[in-house]
Amino acid sequence: MIELSIANGIAEIVLNAPEKLNSLDEAALVELDSAYDDAAAAASRGMVRALLLRGEGRAFCAGRDIAGVTPENDDAKAYLNGLVEPLLKKMAAFPAPTFAAAHGACLGVGLGLLLATDVVYVAETAKFGSPFAKLGATLDSGGHWYFTERLGMHRTLDLIYTADLISGAEAVAEGMFSRVMPDDALLEATRIIVARVAAGATGAFTTSKELVAHIRDKRLGLWASMAEENKEQARLCKTEDYAEGFRAFQEKRAPVFKG
Repeated sequence: MIELSIANGIAEIVLNAPEKLNSLDEAALVELDSAYDDAAAAASRGMVRALLLRGEGRAFCAGRDIAGVTPENDDAKAYLNGLVEPLLKKMAAFPAPTFAAAHGACLGVGLGLLLATDVVYVAETAKFGSPFAKLGATLDSGGHWYFTERLGMHRTLDLIYTADLISGAEAVAEGMFSRVMPDDALLEATRIIVARVAAGATGAFTTSKELVAHIRDKRLGLWASMAEENKEQARLCKTEDYAEGFRAFQEKRAPVFKG
């Protein structure tokens, strides 16, 4: 159900099981993990400078595929610790800017895939939340941290307790994701932005990606963050892309980045 294509410096990974709203079982997670490995290998050869993740059909990803799961024998820890968490860490560490176009249901592990992606654009009618109250389970894939970080304790527990879902427009208004777009314009608009970023200075972008992760995970203050910025800027100024960017500015032309 996982498709990977690479063209013009962009890797596009598609969740393609629309009949089950792209829900993910163990085999699908292994496929998705492999697709990210393949895309990262292509990035190391300079063939991929940005990545787009999307879902086919009516939804981005409705979460875990539990159609064949029997509660008595379910090993949720193996699914989450053994498959989901390593995949999300791999996605977050991808060596180029990553984007997701999210529409329809974006729940459970589907939400986790978005949390592990650098930039998420969402359709106005996309649906986010925690439907697990109806299953006797709890929010997973990093959802508790993310909801609490972005929405606060009260709003997080409100969504968990009630199993109410919020729209893409509401999610962006509440600070969860980057931009909201009309449903019928989401994919094309996202592809245009991804193509623009793929033509940019990938090395500088991945540096910013790492700095933002450090600020988040290490809770860096202003001056500690500035110290890291200064160190990375000094490193970047010795790169070909840095020199090309300055030359292009001085020569009043568009830069051609290679890093």
